[in-house]
Amino acid sequence: MSTWTAQTIVNGLPQDVLDVLTDPAAVGRWAPVDFVVEGLEGDRLIAGSRARVVGRLAGRRVGFDVEVHRADEQQLELVATGPVSFDVNYRLRPIDGGSEVEACVAVRRGRGLVGRVVASATDALLAAGALNQAVSRIAREFEPAPLATC
Repeated sequence: MSTWTAQTIVNGLPQDVLDVLTDPAAVGRWAPVDFVVEGLEGDRLIAGSRARVVGRLAGRRVGFDVEVHRADEQQLELVATGPVSFDVNYRLRPIDGGSEVEACVAVRRGRGLVGRVVASATDALLAAGALNQAVSRIAREFEPAPLATC
């Protein structure tokens, strides 16, 4: 199993950050991999919710069953199970003027050829900074929009 971490400071309160982390439409703006969420009851991820996530990784269409274990102002914790499994944890801590966000993704190797290929591709993506880019995009969700110029 390999584990990757990243952190950033966000100009939003923990509840606001949780909203960005649990809204499937917002996740599409910051996630390191394009995907669609299927079968989610309700309009956001909450503790106890389950969904199917489908996207492309290593040139292959892959799907993951997602189970949310915790979703509150301190933490979003979920497990995604597919060709490989991910233990995902976003910890939120209030600070003056915003929040500190710490992301941790543990990749558990899959079985068979597809599992090994997807695990290797995922590790390469994360080693290249995909998690750092994701938390940076989360922080940008809280920056003021640039003014239009003529």
